[in-house]
Amino acid sequence: MRLAVIPARGGSKRIPRKNIRTFGGLPIIAWSIRAAMRSACFDRIIVSTDDAEIAEVAKEYGAEVPFLRPTELSDDHTGTIPVVAHAIRWHVGEGAPAREVCCIYATAPFVRASDVRLGLEMLRATEADFAFSVTSYAFPIHRALRITAGHRVAMFQPEHLGSRSQDLEEAWHDAGQFYWGRSEAWLENKPVFGQGSVPVFLPRHRVQDIDTPEDWERAECMFRVLNADTGSE
Repeated sequence: MRLAVIPARGGSKRIPRKNIRTFGGLPIIAWSIRAAMRSACFDRIIVSTDDAEIAEVAKEYGAEVPFLRPTELSDDHTGTIPVVAHAIRWHVGEGAPAREVCCIYATAPFVRASDVRLGLEMLRATEADFAFSVTSYAFPIHRALRITAGHRVAMFQPEHLGSRSQDLEEAWHDAGQFYWGRSEAWLENKPVFGQGSVPVFLPRHRVQDIDTPEDWERAECMFRVLNADTGSE
């Protein structure tokens, strides 16, 4: 059995009610639910939330909300792994253990069904613990700058002051869209960003973290350009 878990707590502070705020004509969580449904990968798609309004919106767009997430897993410091593990344990308690589980973030309007399918294929083909979306940094991280306490500029790695960009190793970061994992890997709290994981590469123009109002505005601009209705295929 394959399970999709979409975490969506109600306590977003920087962007209030972020998980159900309208984005591209739909509550933003609807894009994640739609991609999960169109991927045809899942036996069940559940939203893990502590919020009754989010639960109703999720059900309206086709997801299940078979439980409300407990308070101790709904604060600002709760990570993704405990939330997914809780959903897996609930599922086991219902007599339906899942073999492969994919966490899809609620604020991932650029997630595509084809990428979700590819993630499952890679998880199986490589026998990895996890397969998750990544994209490349647009600028070499070795030449990153910081602002000092005296409001001056300093390099994080000054040894690369004279290095050419093409001579530096390419760096990647979490794309914040989806995370396939074997059920036991989630339950054993194995690290997602570790040797047991394989990357699913995404182009930078389809990746945008949405944590601040500025992020949201940028994502809306990208969404309009990409015509994201096709972005879930």
